[in-house]
Amino acid sequence: MTSPAVDPAPDTTRAIAPAATATTAPTRRITGAVWAALGIVYIVWGSTYLGIRIAVETMPPFLSAGVRFTTAGLLLAGIIAWRQGPAALKVDRRQLGSAVLVGLLLILGGNALVVLAETSIPSGLAALLISVVPAWVVILKAATGQRPSLGGLAGVLLGLVGLAVLTLPGISGEVKVGGVVLVVVATLLWSVGSFSSARLPMPANPFTASAYEMVAGGLAGMALGLFRGEQHGLDLAGISTRSWVALAYLIVFGSLIAFTAYAWLLQAAPLSLVATYAYVNPVVAVALGALVLDEALSWPIVLGGAIVVGGVCLIVSTERRG
Repeated sequence: MTSPAVDPAPDTTRAIAPAATATTAPTRRITGAVWAALGIVYIVWGSTYLGIRIAVETMPPFLSAGVRFTTAGLLLAGIIAWRQGPAALKVDRRQLGSAVLVGLLLILGGNALVVLAETSIPSGLAALLISVVPAWVVILKAATGQRPSLGGLAGVLLGLVGLAVLTLPGISGEVKVGGVVLVVVATLLWSVGSFSSARLPMPANPFTASAYEMVAGGLAGMALGLFRGEQHGLDLAGISTRSWVALAYLIVFGSLIAFTAYAWLLQAAPLSLVATYAYVNPVVAVALGALVLDEALSWPIVLGGAIVVGGVCLIVSTERRG
């Protein structure tokens, strides 16, 4: 998964390829820089589903996902040490353990399973299935005693209806049902990771937390890829140029530039505006999948996607105001 989960809590926000936290500022002006950063989050995170689909054309799923996040995490750690000093990377054992756990849930469970799924299902369908994450987060919050608003509850119900419609291509045999199931499991793991990250003793610096999460999840992904035997028969010369370009794009733009823009937005823009990425990203992903890869837009994908996006709009507008 490449976009952050929407955590409807009013006081904390966790980023979704890596996690980030921000406190609500009293006044936030919507400047040109805000719109520029928001455009990056809209387009780049929406395009990562296409990047994943192209990367796995000739790359093994878990190994490629592992390399992506390990590299991005190390680069981010290097940037932190360069800009803020090595002391900014210092964490205690509890913070490190929490970051590793969240990284396993978000990166290995949430993102790497999506990469595996995209070997058998269209990128646009994967993005639409993933957009139901805010509904799972509301359910998790309700399970721990936090009562959702009526709008949030209606959004959850709409999201689950949309999810049911989106699974029809798998049930009908249009796409492999295993890929659909993998994405649904990934959304649950991502939601648990996002929900837990706001309640665990995480590193105080959100960028430091994200670096450890990415490295932990990336190393676990590579280990799982080796356990699955993805290295057998792997010929680096047989990997296409466009797959290498896609992987580089995912590392630099998807995991570094867009995340940095998102983390900055959390401090510079109203949360209600920042949260709109949750229903713009899947639209961008579906459009790019259709334009670049000629992915079919069947009626379950269009209808189910519209229902899910409508549910996310309800959740974002009623559960998170900023």
